[in-house]
Amino acid sequence: MNIREIMIKDVPKEDRPRERLLTHGADHLSNQELLSILLGSGTKDESVMSVANRVLMHFEGLKLLRGATIEELTSIKGIGTAKGLLILSAIELGGRMHAYKSNDKYVIRSPEDGADYIMEEMRSLNQEHFVALFLNTKNQIIHRQTIFIGSLNAAIVHPREIYREAVKRSAASIIVAHNHPSGDPEPSQEDIHVTRRLVESGKMIGIDLLDHLIIGDRKFVSLKEKGYL
Repeated sequence: MNIREIMIKDVPKEDRPRERLLTHGADHLSNQELLSILLGSGTKDESVMSVANRVLMHFEGLKLLRGATIEELTSIKGIGTAKGLLILSAIELGGRMHAYKSNDKYVIRSPEDGADYIMEEMRSLNQEHFVALFLNTKNQIIHRQTIFIGSLNAAIVHPREIYREAVKRSAASIIVAHNHPSGDPEPSQEDIHVTRRLVESGKMIGIDLLDHLIIGDRKFVSLKEKGYL
């Protein structure tokens, strides 16, 4: 016996995603329901909820969906270029909103403050990103810059690039950070070597390296707390 695909029109109105969003708010909807609202419609033979579910299954949830390409999305049945672009636009907009910082300068008083500032942006990156935060005398962030993208290597991380920018910004101190795509923030010997090299360079210039943070998946390691600074 064939079981007919349940379409949105077959679902009681009060249980449809859009109506539930209006009645209960976005935080009460599942990832599948939110994605189905974004997609708007399914196919002739498949409901939008089913299409949304297959997208989430394809990417094993939201984490991998964040890094989706238009080619990956349009390879999924029911997702054409228009819907694929909608998804990509929503992902980018959400990321920008989350990363948005107000005009008030962010103050770093502890390693946790530094990690909180960059955690959401860096924890899901598929490549290592090495970032520098430049601080004034009140430990307020005055500038943030990605120094390079790729595996951390002392031959690549040139202290002169970081401290040249620090001098340009009149920074009193800096904090550097990089992510481990594996999700495990435990420092490697190369991480420690790079840190010590930056500390020595900072001492000669008179701009302190306050910390080197390694970002994992919702966890981090402070090399200052580990005693390497």
